[in-house]
Amino acid sequence: MTSPQTLTADAPVPEVAGLEKLLLTLVALGLLLLLPVAFDADAERARWCFFGALALISAGTLGWAAWKYGHQPEGVYNHNLWLRASTSRGAVAWITGIVLTGFYVILYWFSSDNGQGSYGPLNQLVHALDPFSKALRNKPSDQWFLYGTFYTLAILLMGARALWKYRSSPYHLIRTGSLMFFQLGFAFLLPGLLLAFQRPEFYFSYFWPLKYDYLFPDTVGYLLKDGGPALGVFMMFWTAVISFVATPVLTYFFGKRWYCSWVCGCGGLAETAGDPYRQLSDKSRTAWRWEVRIIYTVLGLIILVTALLWVGASGAVPALQGITQPLSKAYGFAIGSVFSGVIGVGFYPLMGARVWCRFGCPMAAYLGLIQKHFSRFRITTNGAQCISCGNCSNVCEMGIDVKQYAQRGEPIIRASCVGCGMCSTACPRGVLNLENGPRENRYQGSQLIHADSLRILS
Repeated sequence: MTSPQTLTADAPVPEVAGLEKLLLTLVALGLLLLLPVAFDADAERARWCFFGALALISAGTLGWAAWKYGHQPEGVYNHNLWLRASTSRGAVAWITGIVLTGFYVILYWFSSDNGQGSYGPLNQLVHALDPFSKALRNKPSDQWFLYGTFYTLAILLMGARALWKYRSSPYHLIRTGSLMFFQLGFAFLLPGLLLAFQRPEFYFSYFWPLKYDYLFPDTVGYLLKDGGPALGVFMMFWTAVISFVATPVLTYFFGKRWYCSWVCGCGGLAETAGDPYRQLSDKSRTAWRWEVRIIYTVLGLIILVTALLWVGASGAVPALQGITQPLSKAYGFAIGSVFSGVIGVGFYPLMGARVWCRFGCPMAAYLGLIQKHFSRFRITTNGAQCISCGNCSNVCEMGIDVKQYAQRGEPIIRASCVGCGMCSTACPRGVLNLENGPRENRYQGSQLIHADSLRILS
């Protein structure tokens, strides 16, 4: 395991093996094949090319992951991350960021249905999925089904890569498997099946305030009406209980990791497709100050918008009825689209994989407040064994300078920590440990806890 401090600017990057080049070429060909699909007027030919492209991407990615990580001993090896153009904000990273950002811009603002089943630049890609969409959802594909398919495939393929890379850690194997399961089952297949049975497309793995409109009056009315008396009520009950009861309880016992690193689709994409970029998160104090300013502002804003919508819907303040809808649309545009999508994913190769989770997600802010002030979760450290290698800080995607805590033997209790466990896995000395211990010992270092335990035993 290497860190930025151990690399020099002129250190050679190992030559890529022939088989690795071949497998990566398959991925590149698959991505390139998507371009003619978008402009092919022949729907049947475009469909075959589309699924051929997905097959090439899948085979290349899975084969590359098996070869790359299967031919080296178990353990975390992040060699040459700061020397490769793809993982150190080089030309490849910039091109990747521009392509991702461009895709989100086209998806959000240039691919709306024109009423005749046409989806702009993505039209052929969208309709290539019609057979699959009809089989799953009993309706033709649309731009959001295309996006959901790409999103889920990215988590599954890059999740397989993570399983190979972190196969030495049972924690990461189970955690990655959980993210793949919830994305495929609860965020892709189940909503589609609900549509097939003419029920609302409901995502059971997303809650308010992340899925902010689930507690908006219009959404509540829609779910109760179209969901039926039983299912609609259950959906509302599920949202309310998870948001206001289960979330505080689970966060008290396990920290925010139960959701951000085990369930959430945003976290799922960050932990799988975004794993190559985790070292890019800014660890400066300035970045932390902006993080606090922005994320809690977003949380306060969605609480305010939700409250105003309900007050307006009640008719108690008639003047609000003309303000609340534009306000909710503005929030959806600025936060739900630009921040979480265009910036949150498009900037992966430049700012790290948790830009949205760190700076903008209201759910992360909500969970973080509970974790910092009330939870039993913390990461204990043993400063006596820390060798200051910096591996822990290098892999922290939330911008926490873990090494500073480890050197002092202080427990890490931060609102932003998602409990991914990468700092512990990357540590060569076993200095860091994720724990859900008693709150009375929460702010004590591992050495003090060990001393207390010896005193009690004696």
